[in-house]
Amino acid sequence: MNTLDKAKVLGDAGKYDVCGGEICKPPEFTGGLQNLPGIIKAKTQNGHFCSLLKTLYTNSCKFDCKYCANRAGSSGPGCQKKITQYNPPELANLFMTLVHKRIVTGLFLSSGVAGDPDKTTQGMLDTVKIIRQRYNFKGYIHFKVLPGTNYDLIKQASELASRMSINVEAPSKARLSELSSVKEMNTDIIRRQSWISRMKLRSGQTTQMIVGANDETDLEVMKMAKWEYERMSLRRVYYSAFSPVKNTPLENNKAEAQSRANRLYNTDWLLRIYKYNFKLVKEILVDGMLPDKDPKILIAEKTITEPVNINEAIYEELIKVPGIGPISAQNIMQVRLEKKLDTKNLVQCGVIMKRASPFIKVSGEQQKTLAVF
Repeated sequence: MNTLDKAKVLGDAGKYDVCGGEICKPPEFTGGLQNLPGIIKAKTQNGHFCSLLKTLYTNSCKFDCKYCANRAGSSGPGCQKKITQYNPPELANLFMTLVHKRIVTGLFLSSGVAGDPDKTTQGMLDTVKIIRQRYNFKGYIHFKVLPGTNYDLIKQASELASRMSINVEAPSKARLSELSSVKEMNTDIIRRQSWISRMKLRSGQTTQMIVGANDETDLEVMKMAKWEYERMSLRRVYYSAFSPVKNTPLENNKAEAQSRANRLYNTDWLLRIYKYNFKLVKEILVDGMLPDKDPKILIAEKTITEPVNINEAIYEELIKVPGIGPISAQNIMQVRLEKKLDTKNLVQCGVIMKRASPFIKVSGEQQKTLAVF
Protein backbone atom coordinates (compact mmCIF):
# COMPACT_ATOMS: atom_id res chain seq x y z
CA MET A 1 0.00 0.00 0.00
CA ASN A 2 1.52 3.34 -1.00
CA THR A 3 1.59 6.44 1.23
CA LEU A 4 -1.47 8.03 -0.34
CA ASP A 5 -3.53 4.87 0.16
CA LYS A 6 -2.36 4.68 3.77
CA ALA A 7 -3.35 8.32 4.27
CA LYS A 8 -6.88 7.56 3.08
CA VAL A 9 -7.28 4.57 5.41
CA LEU A 10 -5.55 5.95 8.50
CA GLY A 11 -6.97 9.46 8.16
CA ASP A 12 -10.50 8.07 8.03
CA ALA A 13 -9.74 5.69 10.93
CA GLY A 14 -8.64 8.62 13.10
CA LYS A 15 -11.96 10.46 12.91
CA TYR A 16 -13.24 9.12 16.24
CA ASP A 17 -10.90 11.25 18.38
CA VAL A 18 -12.40 14.66 19.18
CA CYS A 19 -10.03 17.62 19.23
CA GLY A 20 -12.27 20.62 19.70
CA GLY A 21 -14.83 22.33 17.50
CA GLU A 22 -13.65 20.27 14.59
CA ILE A 23 -15.17 20.41 11.14
CA CYS A 24 -14.24 17.21 9.33
CA LYS A 25 -14.07 16.97 5.59
CA PRO A 26 -16.04 14.14 3.94
CA PRO A 27 -14.22 10.79 4.27
CA GLU A 28 -14.49 10.09 0.54
CA PHE A 29 -11.27 10.92 -1.29
CA THR A 30 -12.09 13.13 -4.25
CA GLY A 31 -8.57 13.90 -5.42
CA GLY A 32 -5.99 16.43 -4.30
CA LEU A 33 -4.07 16.32 -1.04
CA GLN A 34 -6.32 18.97 0.50
CA ASN A 35 -9.24 16.49 0.36
CA LEU A 36 -7.53 13.66 2.21
CA PRO A 37 -9.61 12.13 5.02
CA GLY A 38 -8.15 13.32 8.31
CA ILE A 39 -7.61 16.94 7.29
CA ILE A 40 -9.84 18.87 9.66
CA LYS A 41 -10.36 22.35 11.06
CA ALA A 42 -10.12 22.60 14.85
CA LYS A 43 -10.99 25.56 17.04
CA THR A 44 -8.09 26.98 19.03
CA GLN A 45 -8.22 28.42 22.57
CA ASN A 46 -8.46 31.97 21.22
CA GLY A 47 -11.45 31.10 19.05
CA HIS A 48 -9.63 30.88 15.73
CA PHE A 49 -9.50 27.80 13.51
CA CYS A 50 -6.44 25.86 12.42
CA SER A 51 -6.06 23.01 9.95
CA LEU A 52 -4.72 19.71 11.29
CA LEU A 53 -3.74 16.37 9.87
CA LYS A 54 -5.52 14.02 12.28
CA THR A 55 -4.43 10.45 11.67
CA LEU A 56 -3.62 7.11 13.23
CA TYR A 57 -0.10 5.74 13.05
CA THR A 58 -1.67 2.28 12.61
CA ASN A 59 -5.24 0.98 12.68
CA SER A 60 -4.14 -2.40 14.02
CA CYS A 61 -5.15 -2.79 17.67
CA LYS A 62 -5.02 -5.45 20.36
CA PHE A 63 -7.66 -3.74 22.53
CA ASP A 64 -11.25 -4.99 22.37
CA CYS A 65 -13.21 -1.77 23.00
CA LYS A 66 -16.79 -2.64 22.07
CA TYR A 67 -17.54 0.70 20.39
CA CYS A 68 -14.38 1.04 18.29
CA ALA A 69 -14.00 0.40 14.56
CA ASN A 70 -10.32 -0.41 15.10
CA ARG A 71 -10.87 -2.97 17.88
CA ALA A 72 -9.15 -6.35 17.92
CA GLY A 73 -10.98 -8.79 15.67
CA SER A 74 -12.64 -6.10 13.57
CA SER A 75 -10.78 -7.30 10.48
CA GLY A 76 -12.22 -10.79 10.60
CA PRO A 77 -14.55 -12.59 8.13
CA GLY A 78 -17.16 -10.34 6.56
CA CYS A 79 -15.21 -7.16 7.36
CA GLN A 80 -13.64 -5.13 4.57
CA LYS A 81 -11.30 -3.19 6.87
CA LYS A 82 -7.76 -2.74 5.55
CA ILE A 83 -4.99 -2.97 8.15
CA THR A 84 -2.02 -0.72 7.54
CA GLN A 85 0.70 1.28 9.27
CA TYR A 86 3.01 4.17 8.46
CA ASN A 87 6.72 4.09 8.99
CA PRO A 88 8.14 7.24 10.69
CA PRO A 89 9.95 8.84 7.70
CA GLU A 90 6.91 8.20 5.50
CA LEU A 91 4.42 9.91 7.82
CA ALA A 92 6.82 12.75 8.61
CA ASN A 93 7.34 13.41 4.90
CA LEU A 94 3.60 13.33 4.19
CA PHE A 95 2.90 15.78 7.00
CA MET A 96 5.63 18.21 5.95
CA THR A 97 4.42 18.06 2.34
CA LEU A 98 0.98 19.16 3.58
CA VAL A 99 2.61 21.92 5.66
CA HIS A 100 4.68 23.23 2.75
CA LYS A 101 1.59 23.28 0.55
CA ARG A 102 -0.20 25.24 3.32
CA ILE A 103 -2.89 22.60 3.61
CA VAL A 104 -2.31 22.01 7.34
CA THR A 105 -0.56 23.84 10.16
CA GLY A 106 -0.45 21.08 12.79
CA LEU A 107 -0.59 17.36 13.55
CA PHE A 108 -2.91 15.26 15.74
CA LEU A 109 -1.25 11.86 16.00
CA SER A 110 -3.07 8.90 17.53
CA SER A 111 -2.88 5.15 16.97
CA GLY A 112 -4.25 1.73 17.56
CA VAL A 113 -2.11 -0.48 19.79
CA ALA A 114 -0.41 -2.95 17.47
CA GLY A 115 0.78 -5.54 19.98
CA ASP A 116 2.98 -3.74 22.49
CA PRO A 117 2.01 -0.12 23.32
CA ASP A 118 5.67 0.82 23.76
CA LYS A 119 6.60 -0.41 20.28
CA THR A 120 3.75 1.52 18.67
CA THR A 121 4.54 4.62 20.73
CA GLN A 122 8.19 4.40 19.67
CA GLY A 123 7.10 4.60 16.03
CA MET A 124 4.91 7.62 16.79
CA LEU A 125 7.74 9.22 18.75
CA ASP A 126 10.26 8.64 15.96
CA THR A 127 7.84 10.34 13.57
CA VAL A 128 7.58 13.42 15.76
CA LYS A 129 11.36 13.53 16.26
CA ILE A 130 11.86 13.64 12.49
CA ILE A 131 9.29 16.41 12.14
CA ARG A 132 10.80 18.49 14.94
CA GLN A 133 14.51 17.81 14.50
CA ARG A 134 15.05 17.05 10.81
CA TYR A 135 12.41 19.37 9.40
CA ASN A 136 12.61 21.95 12.23
CA PHE A 137 8.81 22.19 12.48
CA LYS A 138 7.84 24.55 15.34
CA GLY A 139 4.05 24.30 15.09
CA TYR A 140 1.33 22.43 16.95
CA ILE A 141 1.58 18.68 17.57
CA HIS A 142 -0.96 16.75 19.65
CA PHE A 143 0.44 13.39 20.78
CA LYS A 144 -2.03 10.71 21.86
CA VAL A 145 -0.66 8.56 24.69
CA LEU A 146 -1.56 4.88 24.45
CA PRO A 147 -2.78 3.02 27.58
CA GLY A 148 0.07 1.10 29.20
CA THR A 149 2.92 3.13 27.65
CA ASN A 150 6.03 3.36 29.83
CA TYR A 151 7.12 6.56 31.58
CA ASP A 152 10.32 7.18 29.62
CA LEU A 153 8.54 7.23 26.25
CA ILE A 154 5.82 9.55 27.58
CA LYS A 155 8.50 11.87 28.99
CA GLN A 156 10.28 11.97 25.63
CA ALA A 157 7.00 12.74 23.87
CA SER A 158 6.25 15.56 26.33
CA GLU A 159 9.49 17.27 25.30
CA LEU A 160 8.37 17.34 21.65
CA ALA A 161 4.57 17.69 21.74
CA SER A 162 2.47 20.81 22.23
CA ARG A 163 -0.36 18.88 23.87
CA MET A 164 -0.89 15.28 25.01
CA SER A 165 -3.93 13.23 25.87
CA ILE A 166 -5.01 9.77 26.91
CA ASN A 167 -8.69 8.94 26.73
CA VAL A 168 -10.51 7.75 29.85
CA GLU A 169 -13.49 6.93 27.57
CA ALA A 170 -15.86 6.20 30.50
CA PRO A 171 -16.77 7.97 33.78
CA SER A 172 -15.55 5.22 36.10
CA LYS A 173 -13.50 2.05 36.36
CA ALA A 174 -16.67 -0.04 36.39
CA ARG A 175 -18.10 1.67 33.30
CA LEU A 176 -14.84 1.20 31.39
CA SER A 177 -14.82 -2.51 32.22
CA GLU A 178 -18.23 -2.75 30.52
CA LEU A 179 -16.66 -1.43 27.32
CA SER A 180 -13.29 -3.19 27.34
CA SER A 181 -11.94 -6.31 29.01
CA VAL A 182 -8.29 -5.31 28.64
CA LYS A 183 -8.12 -1.63 29.63
CA GLU A 184 -7.76 -0.95 33.36
CA MET A 185 -8.72 2.61 34.32
CA ASN A 186 -6.37 3.24 37.24
CA THR A 187 -3.30 1.35 36.02
CA ASP A 188 -3.38 1.94 32.26
CA ILE A 189 -4.91 5.43 32.09
CA ILE A 190 -5.05 7.46 35.33
CA ARG A 191 -1.44 6.65 36.20
CA ARG A 192 -0.33 7.99 32.82
CA GLN A 193 -2.45 11.11 33.23
CA SER A 194 -0.74 11.70 36.56
CA TRP A 195 2.66 11.46 34.88
CA ILE A 196 1.64 13.88 32.12
CA SER A 197 0.26 16.38 34.67
CA ARG A 198 3.78 16.79 36.08
CA MET A 199 5.40 17.36 32.69
CA LYS A 200 5.84 20.76 31.05
CA LEU A 201 3.54 21.01 28.04
CA ARG A 202 2.78 24.23 26.21
CA SER A 203 -0.90 23.34 25.82
CA GLY A 204 -1.34 20.84 28.67
CA GLN A 205 -3.31 17.60 28.45
CA THR A 206 -6.88 16.67 27.55
CA THR A 207 -9.07 13.57 27.57
CA GLN A 208 -12.24 12.23 25.99
CA MET A 209 -15.33 10.44 27.25
CA ILE A 210 -17.88 8.61 25.15
CA VAL A 211 -21.46 9.31 26.22
CA GLY A 212 -24.28 6.93 25.49
CA ALA A 213 -22.24 3.78 24.92
CA ASN A 214 -23.66 2.27 28.11
CA ASP A 215 -26.10 3.45 30.76
CA GLU A 216 -23.98 6.14 32.38
CA THR A 217 -25.77 9.27 33.62
CA ASP A 218 -24.75 12.86 33.03
CA LEU A 219 -24.05 13.12 36.74
CA GLU A 220 -21.50 10.30 36.47
CA VAL A 221 -19.86 11.97 33.49
CA MET A 222 -19.69 15.39 35.15
CA LYS A 223 -18.32 13.98 38.41
CA MET A 224 -15.53 12.31 36.47
CA ALA A 225 -14.83 15.51 34.51
CA LYS A 226 -14.73 17.51 37.75
CA TRP A 227 -12.28 15.02 39.26
CA GLU A 228 -10.11 15.14 36.15
CA TYR A 229 -9.92 18.95 36.20
CA GLU A 230 -9.10 19.07 39.88
CA ARG A 231 -6.68 16.16 40.17
CA MET A 232 -5.06 15.96 36.72
CA SER A 233 -5.02 19.67 35.81
CA LEU A 234 -6.69 18.96 32.45
CA ARG A 235 -7.21 21.75 29.94
CA ARG A 236 -10.29 20.13 28.42
CA VAL A 237 -12.57 17.13 28.62
CA TYR A 238 -14.14 16.29 25.26
CA TYR A 239 -17.50 14.54 25.05
CA SER A 240 -18.16 12.25 22.09
CA ALA A 241 -21.75 11.15 21.43
CA PHE A 242 -21.78 7.40 20.85
CA SER A 243 -22.43 6.30 17.30
CA PRO A 244 -22.70 2.56 16.50
CA VAL A 245 -20.06 1.18 14.15
CA LYS A 246 -20.62 -1.83 11.93
CA ASN A 247 -18.82 -5.06 12.88
CA THR A 248 -18.53 -4.10 16.56
CA PRO A 249 -20.44 -5.61 19.52
CA LEU A 250 -22.45 -2.38 19.87
CA GLU A 251 -23.39 -2.05 16.20
CA ASN A 252 -27.11 -2.51 16.96
CA ASN A 253 -27.19 -0.06 19.86
CA LYS A 254 -28.98 3.25 19.47
CA ALA A 255 -26.87 6.29 18.60
CA GLU A 256 -26.69 9.01 21.24
CA ALA A 257 -28.03 12.42 20.24
CA GLN A 258 -25.35 15.07 19.70
CA SER A 259 -27.53 17.41 21.76
CA ARG A 260 -26.59 15.44 24.88
CA ALA A 261 -22.89 16.01 24.26
CA ASN A 262 -23.64 19.70 23.59
CA ARG A 263 -25.42 20.05 26.96
CA LEU A 264 -22.42 18.47 28.67
CA TYR A 265 -20.14 20.95 26.91
CA ASN A 266 -22.36 23.83 28.09
CA THR A 267 -22.26 22.56 31.66
CA ASP A 268 -18.53 21.90 31.48
CA TRP A 269 -18.07 25.55 30.44
CA LEU A 270 -20.06 26.74 33.46
CA LEU A 271 -17.95 24.68 35.84
CA ARG A 272 -14.57 25.26 34.22
CA ILE A 273 -14.71 28.84 32.95
CA TYR A 274 -17.52 30.46 34.95
CA LYS A 275 -16.49 28.61 38.15
CA TYR A 276 -20.05 27.60 39.07
CA ASN A 277 -20.48 25.56 42.25
CA PHE A 278 -21.14 21.93 41.32
CA LYS A 279 -24.21 21.98 43.59
CA LEU A 280 -25.92 24.40 41.22
CA VAL A 281 -25.61 21.91 38.38
CA LYS A 282 -26.79 18.96 40.48
CA GLU A 283 -29.97 20.85 41.41
CA ILE A 284 -31.17 21.02 37.79
CA LEU A 285 -30.67 17.31 37.06
CA VAL A 286 -33.63 14.98 36.55
CA ASP A 287 -32.76 11.40 37.47
CA GLY A 288 -29.11 12.22 36.99
CA MET A 289 -29.60 13.67 33.50
CA LEU A 290 -29.43 17.24 32.19
CA PRO A 291 -32.80 18.47 30.86
CA ASP A 292 -33.01 19.39 27.20
CA LYS A 293 -32.55 23.11 27.86
CA ASP A 294 -29.65 25.51 28.30
CA PRO A 295 -28.23 24.69 31.76
CA LYS A 296 -27.32 28.32 32.47
CA ILE A 297 -30.93 29.41 31.96
CA LEU A 298 -32.20 26.57 34.15
CA ILE A 299 -29.80 27.55 36.94
CA ALA A 300 -30.72 31.24 36.56
CA GLU A 301 -34.41 30.42 36.83
CA LYS A 302 -33.74 28.63 40.12
CA THR A 303 -31.28 31.05 41.68
CA ILE A 304 -32.06 34.58 40.44
CA THR A 305 -35.05 35.50 42.61
CA GLU A 306 -35.16 39.16 41.59
CA PRO A 307 -33.75 41.11 38.63
CA VAL A 308 -30.02 41.77 38.81
CA ASN A 309 -29.23 45.48 38.96
CA ILE A 310 -26.71 45.74 36.17
CA ASN A 311 -25.16 48.93 37.57
CA GLU A 312 -24.56 47.56 41.07
CA ALA A 313 -24.07 43.78 40.80
CA ILE A 314 -20.69 42.27 41.61
CA TYR A 315 -18.86 40.08 39.09
CA GLU A 316 -20.11 36.81 40.66
CA GLU A 317 -23.71 38.00 40.24
CA LEU A 318 -23.23 39.22 36.68
CA ILE A 319 -21.67 35.96 35.53
CA LYS A 320 -24.79 34.04 36.59
CA VAL A 321 -26.98 35.99 34.14
CA PRO A 322 -27.64 34.22 30.81
CA GLY A 323 -26.16 36.25 27.96
CA ILE A 324 -23.33 37.60 30.13
CA GLY A 325 -19.96 35.84 29.99
CA PRO A 326 -16.62 36.51 31.70
CA ILE A 327 -15.50 39.08 29.14
CA SER A 328 -18.80 40.96 28.98
CA ALA A 329 -19.02 40.94 32.81
CA GLN A 330 -15.57 42.49 33.02
CA ASN A 331 -16.53 45.04 30.35
CA ILE A 332 -19.63 45.99 32.34
CA MET A 333 -17.61 46.57 35.50
CA GLN A 334 -15.04 48.65 33.61
CA VAL A 335 -17.54 50.87 31.74
CA ARG A 336 -19.70 51.59 34.78
CA LEU A 337 -16.71 53.14 36.56
CA GLU A 338 -17.29 56.09 34.24
CA LYS A 339 -21.07 56.09 33.65
CA LYS A 340 -24.31 54.29 34.32
CA LEU A 341 -25.12 51.62 31.81
CA ASP A 342 -28.14 51.52 29.54
CA THR A 343 -29.27 48.84 27.10
CA LYS A 344 -27.12 50.24 24.28
CA ASN A 345 -24.03 50.16 26.52
CA LEU A 346 -24.74 46.53 27.45
CA VAL A 347 -24.84 45.48 23.81
CA GLN A 348 -21.53 47.27 23.28
CA CYS A 349 -20.13 45.34 26.25
CA GLY A 350 -21.00 42.09 24.51
CA VAL A 351 -24.19 41.18 26.39
CA ILE A 352 -26.71 39.05 24.47
CA MET A 353 -29.83 40.97 25.44
CA LYS A 354 -32.32 38.37 24.22
CA ARG A 355 -30.97 35.97 26.85
CA ALA A 356 -30.19 38.49 29.58
CA SER A 357 -33.32 40.68 29.52
CA PRO A 358 -35.60 38.53 31.76
CA PHE A 359 -32.98 38.49 34.52
CA ILE A 360 -31.68 42.06 34.71
CA LYS A 361 -32.67 45.58 35.71
CA VAL A 362 -31.28 48.57 33.80
CA SER A 363 -31.74 52.19 34.96
CA GLY A 364 -34.05 50.96 37.71
CA GLU A 365 -36.37 49.08 35.34
CA GLN A 366 -36.70 45.37 34.73
CA GLN A 367 -36.37 44.28 31.15
CA LYS A 368 -38.63 41.63 29.60
CA THR A 369 -39.98 38.88 31.85
CA LEU A 370 -39.50 35.17 31.23
CA ALA A 371 -43.14 34.90 30.23
CA VAL A 372 -42.38 36.92 27.09
CA PHE A 373 -40.11 34.13 25.89
